[in-house]
Amino acid sequence: MNDNILNAKQYDFIKPDDKHFIIDFTEELKGLGYEDCGIGNGFCWGRYMIIYRKSGIKSQNVYARIYIRDNGICLRLFFNKVTKHGDYIANTPYFIKSVFTGDYGKCKHCKGDSCKFRKDYEIGGIKYEKCNGYTFEFYEPTTEKLPAYIDLFKTFNCKKGGK
Repeated sequence: MNDNILNAKQYDFIKPDDKHFIIDFTEELKGLGYEDCGIGNGFCWGRYMIIYRKSGIKSQNVYARIYIRDNGICLRLFFNKVTKHGDYIANTPYFIKSVFTGDYGKCKHCKGDSCKFRKDYEIGGIKYEKCNGYTFEFYEPTTEKLPAYIDLFKTFNCKKGGK
């Protein structure tokens, strides 16, 4: 992702700070072996969306998305085995920890007890159930918070000592 793409007229509504975050986040993930798939339709998540996948792999696994909305951007990270990283999450800044432990996205058992779209995990001895459609969304991400987001991403997706 570069300035030229984001400077196209159709992206004039994106705030400069949000453009900087998109560029910086994309560069950080690129250094970890992940790539963006360009800016595409945002469907129901926003006007536009950027999807990030592992570079050089045919897998369609999505590791991150940035939703580009009229009122700002939202960073969404995709994680599994959250309980395994519970101690790490318990010691993260509030703007990260609250996404895992707050009420937003709390599962309401819309599909009953056999809902396959539920994320179940435990942090600090407390069990959480979140609706997978609303998990791990970070609103109003900033470049100041970027190191914490990248550290979180690496904790879940990168082997120790590298990519």
